[in-house]
Amino acid sequence: MFTNHVAKVIGDISGIIRSVYTTEPSVQCYCGNFMAGKNLLKSGAKDAFRTAFCLETQHFPDAPNHSNFPSILLYPNDI
Repeated sequence: MFTNHVAKVIGDISGIIRSVYTTEPSVQCYCGNFMAGKNLLKSGAKDAFRTAFCLETQHFPDAPNHSNFPSILLYPNDI
């Protein structure tokens, strides 16, 4: 099994680079659209609208409802 490079993110201020590799067929992006200044970040700043995001590698969302998507079903004795 091989791993594919699927994303590269570069911080516009910090310059920090995050590369994402996966064997999964898709990437879901979650953005901090509902962050509301209720939590402190590691730097001591409060979270705010879109101050964080997450890239989650996974099978195609809603795959059980689309016959043209790869199957995500796991049957007994499958790994």
